Amino acid sequence: MTSYQPTAPHQAPNTPQELLTVPQVMARLQLGRSAVYDLLRTKQLVSITLGRARRIPTRALTDFIHAQLDQEAA
Repeated sequence: MTSYQPTAPHQAPNTPQELLTVPQVMARLQLGRSAVYDLLRTKQLVSITLGRARRIPTRALTDFIHAQLDQEAA
């Protein structure tokens, strides 16, 4: 019997994005908690608040990284 392996859906521009927690962003950027919250406070990294939970869209993290790369290249 062959098992079915679903493939990851291809995201269209108007589909919802994955939301990351602060600890997930900390791990991806290899930064501490206060550094990530400083980025959020200064609006360098965009987030949304759901109740008391802070979530960062993956697109916002990607945009932040590209902006940092562009700034380093300039």
